[in-house]
Amino acid sequence: MTAAVPTPAFPRRVILLGSTGSIGTQAIDLVQRNRDRFEIVGLSAGSNVQLLAEQAVALRVPVVAAAGATTDVLAAEIRRAADRTEPGTPPGGGTPGSPAAYDPELLTGPGASAALAARRADVVVNGITGAIGLEPTLAALRAGTTLALANKESLIIGGPLVKALAAPGQIVPVDSEHSAIAQCLRGGRPEEVRRLVVTASGGPFRGRTRAELADVTPEQALAHPNFAMGRVITTNSATLVNKGLEVIEAHLLFDIPFDRIDVVVHPQQMIHSMVEFVDGSTIAQAGPPRMLVPIALGMSWPERLADADVPVDWTQAQSWEFEPLDDEAFPAVALARRVGEAGGTWPAVYNAANEVAVDAFHEGRVSFVGIVDTVAAVVDSYAAEPGSSVTDLTLDDVLGADAWARHAARLRLS
Repeated sequence: MTAAVPTPAFPRRVILLGSTGSIGTQAIDLVQRNRDRFEIVGLSAGSNVQLLAEQAVALRVPVVAAAGATTDVLAAEIRRAADRTEPGTPPGGGTPGSPAAYDPELLTGPGASAALAARRADVVVNGITGAIGLEPTLAALRAGTTLALANKESLIIGGPLVKALAAPGQIVPVDSEHSAIAQCLRGGRPEEVRRLVVTASGGPFRGRTRAELADVTPEQALAHPNFAMGRVITTNSATLVNKGLEVIEAHLLFDIPFDRIDVVVHPQQMIHSMVEFVDGSTIAQAGPPRMLVPIALGMSWPERLADADVPVDWTQAQSWEFEPLDDEAFPAVALARRVGEAGGTWPAVYNAANEVAVDAFHEGRVSFVGIVDTVAAVVDSYAAEPGSSVTDLTLDDVLGADAWARHAARLRLS
């Protein structure tokens, strides 16, 4: 790794990738409440160009990127958004042709987010969902920018590539579990850490047997008890694939072996994760089951942002439960440990097969339990592929494994 990234001063210039998603919209809320601390200098999104344009006009962002649109389409949406904001005026306000008119630089096409992530900024928040977040992650790291990482898939599938580029302290985790661990680790030295304990809500089907999961519908799978998230992440939380990915992520972020990373079910999700130390003490990070604190810390690390969220009311009676994970009903975590320990391109296969299977589930082509069954079958069949033994990982290796797994999953689901 290279030299540590210096902590930027405030206000911090922020590039926000995936601005129209759950992470992105909450990050914008935090920025708007803290204009003296942050300035958004770039926004990117995929296909929700209308919302992206509205965000860009409201914040007067100098660079706007859309992966799923042409330059003409994005420009037209920005003009329409400006007209809806203040009919009859140029996008930035003022008179036509005046210097105040809003005329941002536009980046479009599949490489738009990566191109934006490479621009000058203090913090890049990667809130993109899925494997497509890998190249923007690499671009931000190459640029030397602090990376507030919500796109866990890019670290999981690109593990050695990402870690080789990242300077000490350059990646700040935004997943609530890993943000919690990072906060808890402030309480001791690395050599004093015995275990990481990653908490899981158990999803909407906690307590059900595998047989009772057979008839789960997409609507039921999207009814998460605590969080409002996108389709893929919410489904992954229901299958516990998300928790499997988080175990791999914890291993990569904190250099803790898999046999020292536990998963415990905590339905209330008030404790986001814990660190156990060698003297028998455990430090836990507690807070409401929301993402505002992890996102705020991602942008302001190592400093805390005042009033990012409302704290727990400790004067009110409440009960918190903890129970072991049912690996028979939810085998995704055990499978993730297996591919994580194998390393190389195996995590990319796990992730890609799951993304295809989740789409198939929502299209009615596979059952709920069939999601992880498909992933397991694809993982098993990967052992015969030449790419399964790759040790000196390249980006082409990762992308090749991702493409192979998607093809293999589609064949099984056709």
